[in-house]
Amino acid sequence: MPDLALLGGQPVRTEPYPRWPVFDDAEVQSITKTVLSGRWGGSPFPGPNTVEFSEKFSELMGGGIALPMINGTITMEVALRAAGIGWGDEVIVPAYTFQATAAAPMMAGAIPVIVDISADNYCIDPQEVERAITPKTKAIIPVHIAARMTDMDAIMDIAKAHNLIVIEDAAHSHGACWRDKCSGTIGDFGSFSLHSAKIITTGEGGVLLCKDKNMAERVASLIDCGRPKDANKQNFTMGENYRWSELHAALGLVALERFPSQMDQREEMADYLEESLNGFPGIRFLKRDPRLTRRSHYRYIIKIDPEHFGCNNATFCYVLIAEGLPVDTGYPPMHRYNLFQPQLSKLPVPAAFPEYFDFDAMSFPVAETAAEKEAVWMGEAIFRAGKKGIDDLVNGLLKLQQNRDKLPQIAVEFADKIDAYNLPIQFLKKKV
Repeated sequence: MPDLALLGGQPVRTEPYPRWPVFDDAEVQSITKTVLSGRWGGSPFPGPNTVEFSEKFSELMGGGIALPMINGTITMEVALRAAGIGWGDEVIVPAYTFQATAAAPMMAGAIPVIVDISADNYCIDPQEVERAITPKTKAIIPVHIAARMTDMDAIMDIAKAHNLIVIEDAAHSHGACWRDKCSGTIGDFGSFSLHSAKIITTGEGGVLLCKDKNMAERVASLIDCGRPKDANKQNFTMGENYRWSELHAALGLVALERFPSQMDQREEMADYLEESLNGFPGIRFLKRDPRLTRRSHYRYIIKIDPEHFGCNNATFCYVLIAEGLPVDTGYPPMHRYNLFQPQLSKLPVPAAFPEYFDFDAMSFPVAETAAEKEAVWMGEAIFRAGKKGIDDLVNGLLKLQQNRDKLPQIAVEFADKIDAYNLPIQFLKKKV
């Protein structure tokens, strides 16, 4: 039985996984052409690259009116503002997501109401959404996470029954489909990130898909300093400069061309991973709903059984990292997330509505179990390294399985290093 690399053995993988983002002369030529044009910024809005990107992004996603802007957090804030949601309104968000999903409502003057997730798919639990609705509820922001999508049938039924706006946080799900409809095109809005790590990336940026033409005009006005976008140029808003640059759009046009083949490659290798790990002791997959007709692989999550391995996911990831395998524990639950501390923001919402931010009184058992015990996240690069990349991951898991009697002691001996090295654990407000 081979020794764990952490204890002096040879690591399973010594070569790095493929870098991201992928680029070559196509990006250089696109940027160079834009630089030479002299049209670099976003004003007057929209520039020619931005128009072309918007049209192609909408076509790729199968619908909606695409409005690019500076990032995928602003997209959610702008969607709320365009829908008239603001001071004192409640917006329901999941407990297991990046802090931006909960922060965006506050930036619009609304209150994020955090609810738990489903143990099946780690997406927002529609039953918890239903329970959280009050007369002040105006919107739901479901988050499609790590190759899974929220039950959009249930969410849309709830939204229709209670006259709520639905903003899909699709930062993880470019190109994923629910009943053959792409994420971001099912709700009233779809919010996408183009951050450096995302599977369509321009370094920084975001896209908001709008279902309604009037809403799209309001969005365009809001991100262009309030300038009217209706046919008669009469509908001013109080806006901001959230415009996207032509340089970012130049990168985006190349990224859109690369995306379909990259998506197919990731899906093929995800299928191979699932075949390889089928029946593996102590490891389970998130449930794949048959209505999820196409997956997107920005991140991928497996669940470990802490009792089987004698450790939590932080120790498990730390040992795998030493084997040369890029994994982590994902997000903390929102009420324990150091990046989400509204009381430090000086924004008026937490001061005016402190009862919504008493995190010590909150409990989200499913999100807490995922974050602190069982979720193991892997990045998209694993799925671009061919079968060898998957085989190395499986061999790393097999190595942990063979050495699982050593894992409890590793958890004790390396506790400080595990806490320091594993960044998501650092983001916990409370030690667990």
